[in-house]
Formats: sequence, structure tokens, C-alpha cells
Amino acid sequence: MAIAGPGGVDAAIASGIDLDGSPIPQEMLSLYTEVMDLESQRARSGVKKSMRNRVVKTGSKHFDQETLDARLKAAGWEGLKDKEVAFFYGS
Repeated sequence: MAIAGPGGVDAAIASGIDLDGSPIPQEMLSLYTEVMDLESQRARSGVKKSMRNRVVKTGSKHFDQETLDARLKAAGWEGLKDKEVAFFYGS
């Protein structure tokens, strides 16, 4: 199953089939659904904060630390925090 992007992963989860074609165990699907349902009920502090969190989480897979830090700042967000650097870049 060739899937790209977060929508593709959501489609695979909804179908219950992993990217290698194997079924996702029902226990995993149930726990995932429960956690995502709980998350959908959690109050948010702001869209820009959520956007930044997503950019850091995903951007760290695609940009080196210095580039992501500079891009965050250029976009008007706070640069990478020490705890983000440690978690996503292992420093």
C-alpha cells in the first residue's frame, strides 16, 4: 500500500490495514480510537501554538536543527526550545 502524507495514514488506520498490507490488531485500533477520542475533547490553547508544535514535530524529520530554528523564527514563532532540541535532535 503506497501512502503519503497524514491523510494516507488516517485512511490506512480507518481501513485497519498497515502499510505492508497486514491487518492492524483490533487492540491497537481500539486503543488508538480511544486516545484520539479523548484528544478531540481536550481544550486547545490556540491554533498557532498547535501549528508550531506540528511544524517542530514534523519539521525535525526534514530539516536540520539550525534550519528549522531559523525557519520558525522567520515565520514569527519562537525558535526551538532546549527541550525540543534534546528530544528531536538528541542534543
